[in-house]
Amino acid sequence: MINIIIVDDHAIVRDGLKRIISESTGMKVVAEAENGQIALDIIYADSSINFILLDISMPGRSGLDLLKDIKNYNSELSVLMLSMHAQDQYAIRTLKAGASGYLTKETASTLLVEAIRKIHHGGRFISDEVAELLAQSLNEKRVDFSHEQLSDREYQVMTMIASGRTIVEISKELTLSDKTISTYRARILEKMNLKSNAEITHYAFSNKLVIKVI
Repeated sequence: MINIIIVDDHAIVRDGLKRIISESTGMKVVAEAENGQIALDIIYADSSINFILLDISMPGRSGLDLLKDIKNYNSELSVLMLSMHAQDQYAIRTLKAGASGYLTKETASTLLVEAIRKIHHGGRFISDEVAELLAQSLNEKRVDFSHEQLSDREYQVMTMIASGRTIVEISKELTLSDKTISTYRARILEKMNLKSNAEITHYAFSNKLVIKVI
């Protein structure tokens, strides 16, 4: 049996995922959590959980931060990342961090069960677009991009800035202070040798890190 915990801060999303899973045999949702700390507490306490559906963007600690804690606790736990982001670079970043798959929420209704089964049986689940990008990266000469120097949180803030969000909007969405977000912005500018939000946006769009303004 695939025993699943759903980690997402939106109750309506959790309900929708539970409904899809309830219609499939061999899997069930045994727990759900609205933030990272609740999720970790449940995972530590319930050894029956062997599959995690994890939202990449949550208030407070991001899904990427939580993924690292989960893998440090038990590297054998299967984790499928769920995201509103269709960007291929976001997918690759989660796979490098230890996720077994990456699925956008808009495709979950048709691909979720397939993804869970494939991962549970030892495979990985990625879109055709991400698979193509990975194949290209193996065949092409290595190019170092400045965004690869960023931490996971800095990368998240960078894409949010490039998507047109203000410091105040980002701080509210991530439940962090304006000062903290401003510090992340300063680090991004320094590490990437950029001078303004406009340059961050231009870089992100030029390298297909952001496809459209959200």
